[in-house]
Amino acid sequence: MTLQPVLPWWLLLPLTAAAVAVLGWQLRGPGNSRHQHGVPGRRAGVRHAMLVLLLVGAALRPGLPGGKVQSAAADLNVFFVVDTTTSMVAEDYGNAEPRMAGVRQDIAAIAEELPGARFSVVTFDTAAHVRMPLTTDTLALDTITSVLEPQVTAYAKGSSITAARQMLSERLTLARQSHPGRPRLVFYLGDGEQTSAKAPAPMDLEDGLVAGGAVLGYGTASGGRMRENTGEDYDDGSTGGGDVSYLRDSSGDGSGYALSTIDEGRLQQIAGQLGVPYVHRSAGDPAAPMLQDARPAALDAGALTNAGQDGSLAARTELYWIPAAGAFVFGLGELVLLLRQFRELRRIPAGPASNTAPSRAASARTAPDAAGRSGVQKSSAGKGVIR
Repeated sequence: MTLQPVLPWWLLLPLTAAAVAVLGWQLRGPGNSRHQHGVPGRRAGVRHAMLVLLLVGAALRPGLPGGKVQSAAADLNVFFVVDTTTSMVAEDYGNAEPRMAGVRQDIAAIAEELPGARFSVVTFDTAAHVRMPLTTDTLALDTITSVLEPQVTAYAKGSSITAARQMLSERLTLARQSHPGRPRLVFYLGDGEQTSAKAPAPMDLEDGLVAGGAVLGYGTASGGRMRENTGEDYDDGSTGGGDVSYLRDSSGDGSGYALSTIDEGRLQQIAGQLGVPYVHRSAGDPAAPMLQDARPAALDAGALTNAGQDGSLAARTELYWIPAAGAFVFGLGELVLLLRQFRELRRIPAGPASNTAPSRAASARTAPDAAGRSGVQKSSAGKGVIR
């Protein structure tokens, strides 16, 4: 049997000691009570002792090793680092869909494969932004990913594929400080296209910050056209627009379309710096094989050692409910007794002064009689003395 108290030991032990001391005093001297004497008072003390002991037993939260919970990643912090530059809307994913569509699908698939984990979303274009801090709320994750869009094209000034390095390092460090025993996974989702004039800074993070994850690449070598983001809804045929919404190649005469191509070399370089595998993603690719590669030996030996083949984790059988149920029964009995005593108090008639008045009058009448008898005796005694 194991114990996992609901309160810290330094707080639970003094409270328990104080409760035992009060109960000991009540059991040793129940006749000292103003309302309970003898056997009834002793019975009340026993009931109170049982109630407190059961509450203490429930607070200790006993349990037996064994049992399973359907969660294969309950102790993981998962960070999604998403490229939201203009190139991520290049239409070379699946059936001429934007790359961002694949990003959304993969984030949802990863979250589904890691139930119970905590997720965070960090995006980057010309700067990095924390779109969602760590949370287990998968509904919030779905909402965030559904509205992910690239920055407005007019504001794009070139971006670095490692622009999120500093932000990611800070978030990982905070996560380690708050939960040092919880592994941290990083999934980098992008196309590796460097549009900044400067060379990308290395994605070097402190050792031990990243326990697993993967770099996921999107796009093709032939490339795809990119729609212009004006800050409004894209023209998809329902409102007209046509070719005008696509970016033009500014390097020539502007008559051709600008094409964005994946740079798998840079993505593999980032994967090597993070210490995670690189996986190219195409439409329809399942997430499970990719996640198997995203769990290195260090992670398998840590949080997932108790995971079974059915996706379950070893747990414990909780027993705290047994003393808690007993305490509830005793507490309910005490409540019934209190209600009975309250009703008896209401039945006692008011006006105790009328009951005490006759006794006082009787005392006043008996006082002269006693004095008179005393006087006769003295008189008799006096007559005897005269004789």
